[in-house]
Amino acid sequence: MNNADLEKNYESILRNIGEDTERGGLLDTPKRAAKAMKFLTQGYEQDLNGIVNGALFESDADEMVLVKDIELYSLCEHHLLPFIGKCHIAYIPSGKVLGLSKFARIVDMFSRRLQIQENLARQIALCVEEVTGAIGVGVVIEAKHMCMMMRGVEKQNSSMTSSVMLGVMRESPIVRQEMLALLATK
Repeated sequence: MNNADLEKNYESILRNIGEDTERGGLLDTPKRAAKAMKFLTQGYEQDLNGIVNGALFESDADEMVLVKDIELYSLCEHHLLPFIGKCHIAYIPSGKVLGLSKFARIVDMFSRRLQIQENLARQIALCVEEVTGAIGVGVVIEAKHMCMMMRGVEKQNSSMTSSVMLGVMRESPIVRQEMLALLATK
């Protein structure tokens, strides 16, 4: 969908909720909202090869690597409301390591699509496993969901944690515990 179509749709939404789309504060709102939605869903236009961009490097590292506190912003697919939080990614390399910034770019690519948190964690984990060939990958996401805070039950202090463990992270309780212990450190 192009921006012009999105603008018309936002204008229609504003009229349907009883707003006057000709009043000063709303004159450019459909245009701004369309631009914002395109940005918030740009993950649909991105692909893994463009994100990784050759930043996979040979390495003898075979111990756990953990990237903590990667900020994420996404829209829940059920209400189109934001969920905001952080993602932690751990992996055990098997000959290759991924450039550090690529983890944040992978998180952004998948979170800038309509999502549920559980699927987002799985998509990130599978992607890191695919790209790196790691023997184990763990992803933990902690987020606050506006669909639970702004509407419905309106619980302001609620948050959700989800995790996905692949390979040795799933199979070995000791390796999983190492990851969780590293997450607990500040």
